[in-house]
Amino acid sequence: MLNTDAMKFKIVLLALVLMNFIAAGIFAQGKDGGYIMTVNGAIAIEEMGKTLTHEHIVTNFVGTDHPNQPFEDQEKAIEVILPYLLYLKSLGFNTLFECTPSYIGKNVDLLKALSQSSGLNIVTNTGYYAAVDKKYLPEHAYKDTAEELAERWLSEWEGGISHTGIRPGFIKLGVGSGALDSTEQKIVKAGMVLSKKTAMAMAVHTGDGAAMEGQYHLAKANNFDLNKLIWVHAQNATDDERIRMAEKGIWISLDGINETKLEEYLSMISKLKERSLLKRLLLSHDDGWSVEQNNDNLNLKLFGNGNSKPYRTISEKLVQRLFKIGFTQDQMDLIFVENPKKAMAIQN
Repeated sequence: MLNTDAMKFKIVLLALVLMNFIAAGIFAQGKDGGYIMTVNGAIAIEEMGKTLTHEHIVTNFVGTDHPNQPFEDQEKAIEVILPYLLYLKSLGFNTLFECTPSYIGKNVDLLKALSQSSGLNIVTNTGYYAAVDKKYLPEHAYKDTAEELAERWLSEWEGGISHTGIRPGFIKLGVGSGALDSTEQKIVKAGMVLSKKTAMAMAVHTGDGAAMEGQYHLAKANNFDLNKLIWVHAQNATDDERIRMAEKGIWISLDGINETKLEEYLSMISKLKERSLLKRLLLSHDDGWSVEQNNDNLNLKLFGNGNSKPYRTISEKLVQRLFKIGFTQDQMDLIFVENPKKAMAIQN
């Protein structure tokens, strides 16, 4: 009798544990059927709110042999950067996708600390960057197959980045201009393999329209879902190239918005609106800080990309200009709330 009661208790306990797992999964997935993986864990996509899909916190343009660069003076970095993230939060933004790849100064411990201090959802990435003459590629990227690279990145998805336990929420790659060479093709194919396994979106820094054309053909050849492909730096192409790729179902990311080129971005956005393609548009500043190492001293320098203060130009300048030329609040919500959810959501 005691054994029977003990067995019943174990069965009930197991059922309760399973119910909790199921309930947690439903909560994370959310009513819209997906979630994002932040540096603090999974959240339902309804919690994303207004989102910037292509920003940076800290990048090391010198390069590093560490995929997740540690800082000796992390508190100093927080002191410099946190006020700007708090201001971004005050502007109504709730989520920021941090696009610094491995081996270029990605620091997920710093991202987590800043996320917890600012209240912003911050999402980091996995993948490699083969642009800039492959300056930031580790040596094994040349030797590994696409499948082997995908397995390396999958280990970050499953177990966390550099033993931090912090998981990526999207795939960030980089290619140069012109036709993709064999290494770039391998990097992109590896991203597609990983995306199919994890449902993470793939954001690819792309030099020009020809490089995007190569990705499109590679995606078709590998039966890859184009809704998972984000054309990063699509501003470096023509209106016709952007329109053609948007019509095929690729996300168009105009992510260098700055004070000095507002008219150019207004024109690009308006052209997409004319073709009813705002539903494929993502906007960001591509702002952040670069690491300046002076002997043993860590200094952070704002990117020289045309913005005097990071993360503000869209809210304080661009949106007002868009309203003046006839854009509506519904269209702003589409670009900054609905489109990021559709582009970045991980479906179970």
